[in-house]
Amino acid sequence: MLTVGHIEYSNCIPVHALLLEGDAPPGIELRSGVPTALNAELRAGRIHVAPSSSIEYARNADRYRLLGFAIGARGDVQSVLLETTRPMEELDGAEVAVPTASATSVVLLRALCEIRHGVRPRYREFVQTDDADPIGDGAAAALWIGDIALRRIRRTRHPLLDMGGLFTEWTGLPFVFALWQTSAGPELDDELLALAETLEASRRYYEANAEALAERYAPEVGLDPARLVRYWRSLEYGLDEEMQRGLLHFYELATALGEVPGVPPLRWVTR
Repeated sequence: MLTVGHIEYSNCIPVHALLLEGDAPPGIELRSGVPTALNAELRAGRIHVAPSSSIEYARNADRYRLLGFAIGARGDVQSVLLETTRPMEELDGAEVAVPTASATSVVLLRALCEIRHGVRPRYREFVQTDDADPIGDGAAAALWIGDIALRRIRRTRHPLLDMGGLFTEWTGLPFVFALWQTSAGPELDDELLALAETLEASRRYYEANAEALAERYAPEVGLDPARLVRYWRSLEYGLDEEMQRGLLHFYELATALGEVPGVPPLRWVTR
């Protein structure tokens, strides 16, 4: 039995559609959670595979291998947004609220603030909900991720800065937010490779049935189905050469910030 983590946001549906629809081969169990929770479960060995935060791979690269799937964007990601009362370059010393659910996005925010703009905000964590209001509680800015970020567009009068778009504008590279990675050893490689084939079939299933899937899941997400399809189609789910360059450049920035010990090699599950 392979236990597979599932990010409880809509951005994971295109790769897990078949698993969610009940058409997965026997021997696969899904376990849902927010990114930071899945990171901890994978690190502890309580799940075998997860679309885990890309920063988690760099922090523990000796423990993980990659399956070749990702959640990324070549520009605006739409679901990682900084709600702010002032331009980013004016956030020096200001309080910036960051969600406890996020790992990668918080490091990306640090890179954009501290390396690109040379400002050092004061970060504080908050529990992200639709009703949370960090700016109303005194923060100068607040980072939102996932479906709550998508819905935040309708709920705030403050400007929203797209973190994926800002990274691409700065570097010319796409950004990778999550990686399907495994903590399992080579004794499970046959099962892991079979899972990778299932995930590829699931991605093809999504591409052929995106509108129907959006009709099914949009009520859970709180978005119009057409809006959900547009969001899915703005994302990247593979790790081609350019995506890998963006990922490794992010690791260089994270290393400069002291968030990771260095830029790790990308290790893969292979035959």
